Amino acid sequence: MLATQFVLHLTLQRDKVESFDRYPFNLPAVRTLERLEMHPRVTFLVGENGSGKSTLLEALAVSLGFNAEGGSKSFRFGTRASHSELHEYLRVAKGYKQPRDGFFLRAESFFNVATEIEQLDEGPGGPPVIDAYGGRSLHEQSHGESFLALLNQRFGGRGLYLLDEPEAALSPQRQLVALARLHALVQQQSQFVIATHSPLLMAYPHAWIYQCSADGVRRVAYEDTEHYRVTRDFMADPQLALRDLLAG
Repeated sequence: MLATQFVLHLTLQRDKVESFDRYPFNLPAVRTLERLEMHPRVTFLVGENGSGKSTLLEALAVSLGFNAEGGSKSFRFGTRASHSELHEYLRVAKGYKQPRDGFFLRAESFFNVATEIEQLDEGPGGPPVIDAYGGRSLHEQSHGESFLALLNQRFGGRGLYLLDEPEAALSPQRQLVALARLHALVQQQSQFVIATHSPLLMAYPHAWIYQCSADGVRRVAYEDTEHYRVTRDFMADPQLALRDLLAG
């Protein structure tokens, strides 16, 4: 499997951190972090809002040379400098093979990526950048359609893809479509690291799931995630779940 693994693990250089009482080192996902092994195919980071999973994914992306707001490594735009300094304290171990492709998707700033593509295509020289995304402006599509265009048209085999909450743009049915496409890319020797809240996405077979909680980061089984348990219990008896919830 190492032949297809581009990122082996990341390590927090704890000796360089002056204080774990300040952001981002006080986040649950960072505070106790030492070393995080990556699955050769699909690794999920899950947890509550504010647990630090997206901050950790962002730091990994920047450490690998991706733009903090998303895109491929050739994207160098900046709308607002909001990323943390965590990447400066990470050591990322890489496999001996280089990915042929790569992309960092941030659901919250994908609009900015779409805008940058249009601005690049207004300049001289070279084929239109938008051709790699299906040839149709991402701004002229719904958020979900533009994400699927990215997944189906822009992503290719032997790629390293970091996705931050991709389900934000997708209906449940489209999440299943995305899951099938993810599998096709994995079959083409791609590697994914995904921060998500979606129990549909994280059901991908044999993936490693790291749960970020107040106690830090630990690897868990799919059935032991809060996302799975809450969804299962609610769907088993929605009326009972609503009655208990709304009764306070």
